[in-house]
Amino acid sequence: MNVGSALRWGGQVLTWMVILFVSGVVTIAVLVPRLTGATPYVVLTGSMQPQMPPGTLVVVKPVEADEITTGTVLTYQLESGKPTVVTHRVTSVGVNGKGELRFGTKGDANKDPDARQVVPEQIKGERWYYVPYLGYVTSVITGEQRQMGLVLVVVGLLAYSGVTFVSAARDRRRRKEAWNG
Repeated sequence: MNVGSALRWGGQVLTWMVILFVSGVVTIAVLVPRLTGATPYVVLTGSMQPQMPPGTLVVVKPVEADEITTGTVLTYQLESGKPTVVTHRVTSVGVNGKGELRFGTKGDANKDPDARQVVPEQIKGERWYYVPYLGYVTSVITGEQRQMGLVLVVVGLLAYSGVTFVSAARDRRRRKEAWNG
């Protein structure tokens, strides 16, 4: 194998590794949640360390309030109807004087439990899976940038397939000329 062939082979291996990595990230962060009705969030603080450090992508699936038990990791609104959410572990499950469910929560790294109990209306869902640090990528990239990135990936893949096709055709032509010549 000559140097040119080795470089070409190395380039193809590197390209496929990048393609597989990007495909995996897109699948984990976007495709799976969309297809399953789950929602991706990003952990912004250290309250769930060491398991879920800041920058962790956490994917949350809907859960019925009566299925939640102590130890479940929930994502919930800090205030009902408000967009700010937090992901903490359930430390207690109980009912108030009216028989309504209430959940005590606490971040794994926090010394004290959360001051307010969580009501079912605040719950966005339970943690389905998480990927440490992948959330940094999704936090940094805005919706417009994601779209541009997707276009660049598609164009890149099309260009790569075009180069591969042309290269294969050229190699076939050279083999045919060598065979006939």
